[in-house]
This record gives sequence, structure tokens and C-alpha cells, in this order.
Amino acid sequence: MGKRYNEAKNLIEKGKVYDTKEAIDLVLNTAKAKFDETIELHIKLGVDSRQADQQVRGTVVLPNGTGKNVRVLVLAKGDKADEAEKAGADLVGAEDMISKIQQGFTDFDVCITTMEAEMMQLVGRIARVLGPKGLMPSTKSGTVTNDVAKAVKDAKAGKVEYRLDKTNIIHVAIGKASFGAEKIKENLDVLMDAIIKAKPAASKGTYLKSVTLSSTMGPGVKVGYSAN
Repeated sequence: MGKRYNEAKNLIEKGKVYDTKEAIDLVLNTAKAKFDETIELHIKLGVDSRQADQQVRGTVVLPNGTGKNVRVLVLAKGDKADEAEKAGADLVGAEDMISKIQQGFTDFDVCITTMEAEMMQLVGRIARVLGPKGLMPSTKSGTVTNDVAKAVKDAKAGKVEYRLDKTNIIHVAIGKASFGAEKIKENLDVLMDAIIKAKPAASKGTYLKSVTLSSTMGPGVKVGYSAN
């Protein structure tokens, strides 16, 4: 760890769980890199991701966006392709774009497609490319839909997906250090509210095991949150 990281870590009391305001202030004060650091949220849940009835996954539009310029690809034809272009999609195509992706093209952040059987068959050809990168369209994330205009606008506005990894942790970017404390808190509250409401009925015991905020290059700060 570098000198800057260690100096930042010394500002955080080991083992302490901070209230939301204190935690955000600490994270912003320790984001001292020469670039605009991303503020990240890491949530350890008391569920078992191996069980189908304990999955936690969903999407939410952050009120202040993520601060990232989201490149949106829409796989569609005809009227739906036209709707996607008018809504602001960066890339629109069908067989031509499928072919590019098969050759390794993944210069986009979100992939949206329509629900027609023809398009679903085409998209199935690129599952091996998009799946490992977390770019595969799905109904659960709202990226397989016939309302492509809304999907494009939501993605551009700051729609994020939250889902458990194999260690039962959710990792989500909730903004940039330049947002300031108020906007970060608004994004944090909206996301936490969604995750708390997504608590599976089969979940037993403590749902929120730990909630940690950090910047790209900074140490983690534990935040006190209740699932009730």
C-alpha cells in the first residue's frame, strides 16, 4: 500500500461503524487521487447465493446517476432499432453487431435487446462473449424488453444492477467523488432502500452483515445500516 493510502487509513478508526454522514465525509476526504475517484458500495448479506430462494438481484435508477458516460448497445431491427436510436443509444444493430461481438467487440457498458424470438436466438450466439463480462441482456435486469426507448433512457440516466457474487457480497458504484456528500447520500439511500426491500423471505438471521463505502483508491469505511 502506498503512502497516500496509509495516511487515509489512519483517519479511520479500526472496527468502528460510522453513521452515514460520517462515513461519506471520510470516504470523500480520503479520495485524494489525481483523477475523479468512483465511490463504491460493498454489502455483505446474510443469505446463501447457492439457494434459488435466497437470490438478491435487481435494478435501480440512481437519482444523481453514476457519473459515468454509459455506452449503450441495442440489438434490434426495424421500428425498435429506430426507437433505440431516437432514445440516444450509442450503437444499434442486429446480425452485423452480433458478428462484431463474436469477433471480440465489447466496447459498450450495457447491452439491450428486444423480446422477439428471432432476436433472442441471435443474442444466444454471443452469450459466451457477453456472459463472463456481465453484459448479457436479461429480463431481470430490464435489458430484454420491447420498451427499448425506456431501457436506453434508464441506462443513460444512471440505472445500476445489483446482484450477489459467490461470496454473498453486492458491489455497486454509486457516484464520483466530485458529486459531493449530498448527492452521494441520495444515491446511497435509494440503493440501500431497494436492497433492503429485496430481502428474500427465505433469509434467516441478520440480513445486512456489513455495509462498506470506499473510493477507488481509498480504504473501506463501515456504515451502520439496519434492514428494519
